[in-house]
Amino acid sequence: MSRFLASEFPDLPPEACLFHIIPVPHEATVSYGGGTSQGPAAIIEASNQLEVWTGEENPGVRGIYTWPAVSCQGSAADVMDNITAATANALALRANAIPVLLGGEHSITFGALRALCELYGEIGVIQFDAHADLRDTYCGSKYSHACVMRRAVADLGLPLFQVGVRSLSPKEVAYRKEKAIPHLDAREFFRRGGLAWLREETAPLLPEDFPEHVFLTFDVDALDSSIMPATGTPEPGGLFWWESLALVRRCLWGRKCIGLDVNETAPIEGFSAPTFTAARLTYELMAEVCIANGL
Repeated sequence: MSRFLASEFPDLPPEACLFHIIPVPHEATVSYGGGTSQGPAAIIEASNQLEVWTGEENPGVRGIYTWPAVSCQGSAADVMDNITAATANALALRANAIPVLLGGEHSITFGALRALCELYGEIGVIQFDAHADLRDTYCGSKYSHACVMRRAVADLGLPLFQVGVRSLSPKEVAYRKEKAIPHLDAREFFRRGGLAWLREETAPLLPEDFPEHVFLTFDVDALDSSIMPATGTPEPGGLFWWESLALVRRCLWGRKCIGLDVNETAPIEGFSAPTFTAARLTYELMAEVCIANGL
């Protein structure tokens, strides 16, 4: 597997890099379309066609190191342990390193969160997603992609803020209410006026008591299926490009982002636009981390 943006940046040692790309080609619990195991490699390949100036930032100059893909053999618990170890290893090599995990299915977030909690203590999770992922189990597995935020809340005790959700089960709705999980669902965002409302709105999106240190997890199906069809469970009525980036920036205001992931890209053979979009999204999120963290 090649390096993320190897076409533009030198191959520096991990100690010299702020961003640590960790590919996790895990695909075990997908419930509709498959192919997410191919997502990390496709994103990395597409990254080498990116221009590095976003219009505001060039995050790559802080250094990007790409790790070998995490082993996804064995049980779900084994894979989570491997992800935790890989994330912890990156964090140990440089102070304030930013792990950037590329999935793979969304369940991989849980492994990364365990490593970050060990280092930082309580952290908050900001989730961009079409789905709430709050089921306790799904298809017999508590490590399903449909359960990952339930694991974050119930098992790790982490505060959660959800953005862009538009597909939930009745039990997830009840759990949200029980735990008072704050959210800005896609329907509500568009009902308020979308990007025009966001430009005028000055109040913080996150609760005031949300932790300072946050992890940003972005399931690409948060994006509208017209611009991101290459995902296992595409949902209409999603976020568009500038809306997504504006919402990410607002969510990160006053917070320090300590890591992120981009999940659920399922490449479509012969159709490069969606994987290029996922690569650009990854790089743009790295830029938003630089802005939020004052780097």
